[in-house]
Amino acid sequence: MAGIDFFIRPATGTTSSDWIRIPNTDIKVKLTRRITRTIVRGGEGDNLHDEGSESTVYSVSGEIGIDEYKNLISIFRTGQPFIHDPFEERDVKVVFASMEYNSDNESFVLELIEDIV
Repeated sequence: MAGIDFFIRPATGTTSSDWIRIPNTDIKVKLTRRITRTIVRGGEGDNLHDEGSESTVYSVSGEIGIDEYKNLISIFRTGQPFIHDPFEERDVKVVFASMEYNSDNESFVLELIEDIV
């Protein structure tokens, strides 16, 4: 499968020119729900309650040069950025969970968690 363009902008960005485009990335999305489990003693098993909260984790990997890395690390250190979710076609406020960069092969991996507002 061909790579997907990834778009990110700093928390302070307000215009379309503030978006940074990283071409040819691999994007994985993991959605989870918050579930409460109550074990019923003396009854029939347990009771599950769906609290309805979702946490979306985005894992983005690809290759970038040192200049693009410097842009990303600047965003990493300045607050909660926005990304464009290419699957749902919407802008999402996120927090950085982690960031890796390997200058040997210019590979990077970002892990971003959606901040539900």
